[in-house]
Amino acid sequence: MKHFNELGLAEPILRAISDEGYSQPTPIQAQVIPLMTDGQDIVGIAQTGTGKTAAFVLPLLNRIHARRQRPAQKTCAALILAPTRELASQIADSIRTYASNMRVSVTVVLGGVKPGGQIRALARGTDIIVATPGRLLDHVQTGAVKLDATETVVLDEADQMLDLGFMPTIRKILARLPEQRQTVLLSATMPKQIRSLADDFLNQPAEVSVAPQSRPIERIEQSVMHVERHQKRDALVGILRSEKVERAIVFTRTKRGADKVCEFLQKAGINSGAIHGNKSQPQRERTLSDFRQRKTKILVATDIAARGIDIDGVSHVINFELPNVPEAYVHRIGRTARAGKSGVAISLCEHAERGLLRDIERLIGNSVQRDGVVEVPVAAESQEEQAPKQSRPPRHENRGNGDAGSDKPRRRRPKWRRGKSKNNNQGRGQSGDAPRQRLAS
Repeated sequence: MKHFNELGLAEPILRAISDEGYSQPTPIQAQVIPLMTDGQDIVGIAQTGTGKTAAFVLPLLNRIHARRQRPAQKTCAALILAPTRELASQIADSIRTYASNMRVSVTVVLGGVKPGGQIRALARGTDIIVATPGRLLDHVQTGAVKLDATETVVLDEADQMLDLGFMPTIRKILARLPEQRQTVLLSATMPKQIRSLADDFLNQPAEVSVAPQSRPIERIEQSVMHVERHQKRDALVGILRSEKVERAIVFTRTKRGADKVCEFLQKAGINSGAIHGNKSQPQRERTLSDFRQRKTKILVATDIAARGIDIDGVSHVINFELPNVPEAYVHRIGRTARAGKSGVAISLCEHAERGLLRDIERLIGNSVQRDGVVEVPVAAESQEEQAPKQSRPPRHENRGNGDAGSDKPRRRRPKWRRGKSKNNNQGRGQSGDAPRQRLAS
């Protein structure tokens, strides 16, 4: 297929696609759209940034346009499940964009916000629900929404959605859906153990793979800098100041780490914002909005953003810490080089992370270009943090009854008190203070 008008899409959808400046489908779109139109179950694997969202959104809209029938109260025609709030909101925005010439109702169901507005929207009936699993299950169990009339369910980022931690919720949701339904799983990676779980939900699925599994796209220039742990923050500042960085996402492993890195960048005069699971939904939305509008140049994030951000113009992705799961590396660096552009991915690797680097290289089938061991000049602020504390003299040197340096000997404890701890534990080696060494008088 060379043009969208060859895929059998309705005219209002084609106009919206044209308004967005697209004329040719990506490989994943060219294969998935006809299969979804025919009602087949699908397992689709494609590199991140190749247009998977439009691949399932466009045929869903085409089906809704052909039905010309509003859903009944508390029901939906299609359900899309996403692992993060950001990704769910982003999918809903794509639906509204491509449905700009149609009357399509979309309800976003996610945690972190009050449920009242969602309940009212679901009560009217909606064409498409885009949801994170936990909050959707809450609404299903309270009767706010029924899934017995749902015709299509899409699991986006299926490898994460079907991770063992999500399985109980996913199974409960799918149990409420009719057996005769279409199920679509799309992701950039599909490990074998996750694929075996996915088979439980699929009926003779068509398999679509448009690129080698887990292989990062070639437009990303990848490199790694070997630095000591205490040098990482200064190395990060050096990269952000020396590289031609338009907009960058910096990834950390932990929420606390993201806040610390963001605070360090702010002190260094680099405007940045942090996003992670401990932030409230309004905070997360405000931070992302500032990043999209270029009010902030740097976004510091945990892996919650690795699958939930599709923002054009991200020139750099920097792995401040390598991920524990190698597949997450693929999703992280996929935040750059989107919409046909090129990008740069730089990883800061300390000695303890070299095993993680080998796992990543084994997954992607390539060695990441090494910039060698980098000696990073430490900033004055960091030197103060890292300066060793002044060594204290042995305790017995200042044990006089008067000022430091007194010649008076320390008062010795009676024999019956020696070896006993302050909490009266008998004998040595028990909890409490360590036994004191006997000092020569």
